Amino acid sequence: MQTLSPQRKGSALRQQARPPSSEELSEIPWLQNLTEEERSRVSNSVMVTEALAGDYVCRFGRPATYWFGLLDGLLKMSNDDSQGQVVTFTGVAPGGWFGEGTVLKHEHYRYNIQALRKSRVAGIPVETFHWLLDHSIGFNRFVMNQLNERLGQFIAAREIDRLASPDLRVARNLAALFHPMLSPNVEGVLRITQQELAYLVGLSRQRVNEALTALEQLGWIQVEYGGLRVLDMKALRSGQL
Repeated sequence: MQTLSPQRKGSALRQQARPPSSEELSEIPWLQNLTEEERSRVSNSVMVTEALAGDYVCRFGRPATYWFGLLDGLLKMSNDDSQGQVVTFTGVAPGGWFGEGTVLKHEHYRYNIQALRKSRVAGIPVETFHWLLDHSIGFNRFVMNQLNERLGQFIAAREIDRLASPDLRVARNLAALFHPMLSPNVEGVLRITQQELAYLVGLSRQRVNEALTALEQLGWIQVEYGGLRVLDMKALRSGQL
């Protein structure tokens, strides 16, 4: 299977960072949980940058200085390849925010976050993140629910690793990408190519194509131009062929 090549260093992403537009602020799902004062503080501190395919948004061993969210594009979370074979933990779809555990514990990243295609990424400084924890009930509820859903996602990921059926592996990975809380801006259609899905699932593009054909025949998904539509989320999650 093909591998991604990093395009630029993280410093390049920081140098081109800019304030968000009003439309981009509306794409941050948890802002609606905040008071006017809290939203104002976030709006004045959040920054947006564009990552190219192969760029690292977060790197293993680096300190966390921002809490990140994906406005548009597709990211993958994986282990550090210097430790052996690359293992993809999960994908990050539009609307997904990630790394709150690392920020909460003031740790260095234990994983890589890499862009699979050109992606718009938003970030708030860790100081703003912790200020919100100290002052915002709505934000605390969001983070608590986020951590709970993330735990369930990684438990499911361990189960996926044990699945012998490639079709089921693709189905369960798709279900994770359509998660209503962790990827709230995906809605009905996920813009993803077979090669991008292959990167996330750990299969060849040809095998992913076969799995998608099988899942479409079951009536679980509909393959559209440039993306996928879920028709039966319950079946994707349960994976009962």
